[in-house]
Amino acid sequence: MRLTFRAPLWQWQVRTDSWWFVTVPPDESDTLAELPLPPRGFGSIKVTVTVGGTTWSTSVFPSDEQKGYVLPMKKAVRHAEGLGPGDVVDVTLEPVGT
Repeated sequence: MRLTFRAPLWQWQVRTDSWWFVTVPPDESDTLAELPLPPRGFGSIKVTVTVGGTTWSTSVFPSDEQKGYVLPMKKAVRHAEGLGPGDVVDVTLEPVGT
């Protein structure tokens, strides 16, 4: 299964650390929530993600605040793809194990 979407990059700050995310849109989040996958910590789902020319493995996490799943965006990816705050990101996301 391959999901593609566009969403803005946003920052969540905890203490002195900054975390960057893209929120998975509602329809795609609903699709992820319905996958018959074994339970993982914090309700996460392992995924392979491609943004531009960069592909990596990570997990998406459910977020009540964002009303769906959120995708963490590593610093290396943001720099490699020239992404900054509020930039709209084209994402291809493939759940692992489906």
